Amino acid sequence: MQREYTDLEVWQKCRALTSSIYSLTKPFPKEELFGLTNQMRRSAVSILSNIAEGCGRNHTKDSLQFFYIARGSLYELESQLYISFD
Repeated sequence: MQREYTDLEVWQKCRALTSSIYSLTKPFPKEELFGLTNQMRRSAVSILSNIAEGCGRNHTKDSLQFFYIARGSLYELESQLYISFD
């Protein structure tokens, strides 16, 4: 029996992370709306989405590729967080 991606702890934590990123970026300056704010939000959503898509693949190799993409988006978000704190 296949588990739903929404049952995965990693997906649940990424969902919470995405919510936190939206809250964190809400007070960012208006001039960052289409810059850092948008990019951070898109990175967070990408992590969540790629985990879900990876779970929907029928082959391990395909699933792993999406999980690697999710990890890349996580590193991207981490770098953006450093920039925002600087």
